[in-house]
Amino acid sequence: MHQLDATFAALSDPTRRAILARLSEGEASVMELAEPFAMSQPSISKHLKVLEKAGLISRGRDAQRRPCRLEVKPLTEATEWLERYRKIWEDNFQRLDALLGALKAEKRSNESEQ
Repeated sequence: MHQLDATFAALSDPTRRAILARLSEGEASVMELAEPFAMSQPSISKHLKVLEKAGLISRGRDAQRRPCRLEVKPLTEATEWLERYRKIWEDNFQRLDALLGALKAEKRSNESEQ
């Protein structure tokens, strides 16, 4: 559960979500990731550390460059966790739809009898 907590904590920030969206297009350097934001490189680096600690990104070595890349496993685990609850709510809504349909049919039946 600790991994899931770290994933959702990292995803709670819009800057980190934007960084992940950018990395979904391919690896990028810190400078490339900082480009669209009005913040310093150290600020972006702090966001990257949170993402890295949560396992959502990894950093490689390419000579002087340390490209960041998206790691799928934590997002897959979060999606699976959310999917279980989506299924529960979907089942609940289907039961509610069936109940409302039965109540409407009963109401129409009662109105036609009058």
